[in-house]
Amino acid sequence: MLPVVSVDRSGRAARRNRRRDRHGRGLRGPLVPGELPLRRSRAQLFDDYVLDAVERLERGWPTEIAQLDFAVEDVPPTAADPVAGTDNPADDGPIPLARMFSGGRLRRTRIVLYRRPIEARSTPDDLATLVHTILVEEIAQVLGRSPEEIDPEYDEG
Repeated sequence: MLPVVSVDRSGRAARRNRRRDRHGRGLRGPLVPGELPLRRSRAQLFDDYVLDAVERLERGWPTEIAQLDFAVEDVPPTAADPVAGTDNPADDGPIPLARMFSGGRLRRTRIVLYRRPIEARSTPDDLATLVHTILVEEIAQVLGRSPEEIDPEYDEG
């Protein structure tokens, strides 16, 4: 098949813009074969660990956990960040793994986990356990209970 051409005002032939790759061949096939699972990024895996931990804890405390919001951020905000407010630690303090932002009349209490500091403090095999432990401690703080009361299998070590 001959390519479709048009002539512009200067008399030169100009090809019509086709939606194909730069060599004009288009996509050759699927990016991942059907028998292989798609690879998930570290951030997606971390989000899955958080969701699994929340679902596990929600079985024992459904009404209390329904009152909380959970979020994941890559790194904690710096003290110079005007949006962060007064809840930030000083620059020379330890880097937090998670933070609880208390709610008020118009907003719910939020627990934020910081992905990069948590990943830096664990191995890939222990990441899910560390995420669960941090969530248990934060929820215990919000509810004013001990971590062992929130999760009987809680282990500080």
